[in-house]
Order: sequence, then structure tokens, then C-alpha cells
Amino acid sequence: MNRSGVSTVTEFILLSFPCSKEVHVILFMLFLVSYILTLMGNGAIVCAVKLDCRLHTPMYVLLANFSFLEICYVNTTIPSMLKNFLSETKTISFMACFFQFYFFFSMGTTETFILPLMAFDRYLAICQPLHYPVIMNNHLCMNLVALCWVTAFLCYPIPIYFITQLPFCGPNTIDHFVCDPGPLLALSCIPAPGIELSCSILSSLIIFITLFFILGSYTLVLRAVLRVPSAAGRRKAFSTCGSHLAVVSLFYGTLMIMYISPTSGNPGGIQKIVTLFYSSVTPLINPLIYSLRNKDMKAALRKIHMCTGISQSK
Repeated sequence: MNRSGVSTVTEFILLSFPCSKEVHVILFMLFLVSYILTLMGNGAIVCAVKLDCRLHTPMYVLLANFSFLEICYVNTTIPSMLKNFLSETKTISFMACFFQFYFFFSMGTTETFILPLMAFDRYLAICQPLHYPVIMNNHLCMNLVALCWVTAFLCYPIPIYFITQLPFCGPNTIDHFVCDPGPLLALSCIPAPGIELSCSILSSLIIFITLFFILGSYTLVLRAVLRVPSAAGRRKAFSTCGSHLAVVSLFYGTLMIMYISPTSGNPGGIQKIVTLFYSSVTPLINPLIYSLRNKDMKAALRKIHMCTGISQSK
């Protein structure tokens, strides 16, 4: 494809994890099991919230939306990575690469918007308990969730459009398992400091604004919890918030390493490991973090398991 007579690249090669064919088969099986467990764990939470009337509250509605988001998130990367493990060419078309880029970043941005919303919900529940049912009802909750999705999907079309207009005349090998801005910008035939800077600024703003909002919410929550006279009440509040803080720490910790400065010189191996952690590992362990620390969720999951066992016995 000649783009204005300059760009000749029609496809990219996702190098993924270069190793022997036998190791690729082992990696395929490992990530396939991880992928299935991720879908099952997050899908179980979505089903539990939908089927158990006791969980039809804003906190669990947000959790179900977060789990659904995790399912969508892993589907932007894992299926193509599994395909690459068994492929000889490991190619992805020019347009498919940028579509993956768009959905991968839009899903990740949606997650950075949903997590502050979950923190805000906990702030209202703990710091404003009398006003909480009036302020945060299910209707408002769903509207805020929809706003998070729409806003996130509007953040990256313009930067991605400008990257697609860069001349890509070879080489076309991306040393990654996903179409990421750092490796893509490195393949451009001309330097693009303006685009690189704008991507870095956009990512930094999204990460830091949402992170400061979360930290501010939990600072107020901590102050309120420490004033609770009952030790049991404090334990319950810390248990509820602890799960969310663990997820926030895992997600933002790895995200900040990668996208504050997309082409800051991180070695390719480190980029892949860090990206793999926040895009694949955290969606796998998030259901465990939320379900193991939440009695209502464990009861709902147990109920689903019992119903499934009864239906299978019939």
C-alpha cells in the first residue's frame, strides 16, 4: 500500500516472545488456561450480580461493570497473542494493528475512569452514609458508568489518526505482542516528537488526574474510618476498601511505568512483561481479590455454583 507515495508498509510483524516452537506451544497452553480462567472469574462476578437481588446496589453494579470491562480488555490482546504463538508469519494488517491500538487503549482508559468512580462510591457510602442512598442510586450509577465508557472511547481517535498519517516505509517488525505507541512510533520513517509528546501528555493527564482522585477519596475514607468507634465497623470498612486499593495499586503501578513516557527507552523485554502484567495478569487475579474479601460476593458465587450443580444433576 502506498500512502501518498511514501508509506509502503501494509502489515506489521508482532514479534511477541521470540523463542523456539516448543516454548511457543507451552506459552500457548499457559495463556489459554489464563484466558479461560479470566473469562470464567470475571463472568462469574457479572452473573452473580445479575442473578442475586441482594447485589443490586451501586457498589456491586460497578463491580459487575468492572468485571465486564476486564473481559473486554483481555479480548483486545490475548486472542491475537494466542494466534501468534501458533503462527509462522505473526503478521497483523496495518488497519487491524491500529484498531487493536484503539480498543486496547480505550478499554484501559475506561478502567482508569471506572476505578475512581468505585472509589467515589466508597467515599459516599462511608463518609456520607445518610445521603448515600439518595445521591448514588442505580440510575445515576449506570449513567456515570456510561459516561466513563463514552469519554474513554473519545480520548484516542485523534492521536491515533495522526500516527496513521506517519510514513511507515520499513522495517515493520514490532518488538511487542500488541500494537503499542512506543514501538509504532519507533518504526516511523521520520521523527514525530509532537505526536510522541502529545501521547505522553494525554496518558499522564489521564493517569495522574484519576489517581489523585482515588487517593483523595481514600484519604477522606481513612479519616472517617479511624473515627468509627466500633472495631468491627472499622474492619468491615477496611475490608471493603482494601480490595479496591489492591486492584488500584496493581493497575496503576504497572501503568505508570509504561505510559508516562511511551518511548523513554524501556527495554523491549521490560515493556512486554509490564504490559502483560496489567493487561492479562491483573484481570485474572481481580476476581480473586474481590470475591475472597467479600462475604456477599462469596455467598452469591456459592449460590450460583449450587444452582449449576443441581441443574447438571437433573
